[in-house]
Amino acid sequence: MSTAEKPVRQSVSLPARVASRVKSLARNSGTSATRVLVELIETGLEAREQEKKRFFDLADRLARSRDPEEQKRLKEDLARMTFGE
Repeated sequence: MSTAEKPVRQSVSLPARVASRVKSLARNSGTSATRVLVELIETGLEAREQEKKRFFDLADRLARSRDPEEQKRLKEDLARMTFGE
């Protein structure tokens, strides 16, 4: 979070096990639980964006591919991303 951004207060209920893990991470890193939550959320958002980018990259490669074997592999990759294994 940039220091220029105005913080927005949010109330989030966490399962006890998750809250305990967050507190433990905060204690081990010498920071607050709030900072740990912000970092985890930012990391999760970045991961989600990367996954979305990878999906569209694969879809674009599939649309341009003329090789049936590559098309099959790309379709399988896209299906795995969409539906899991």
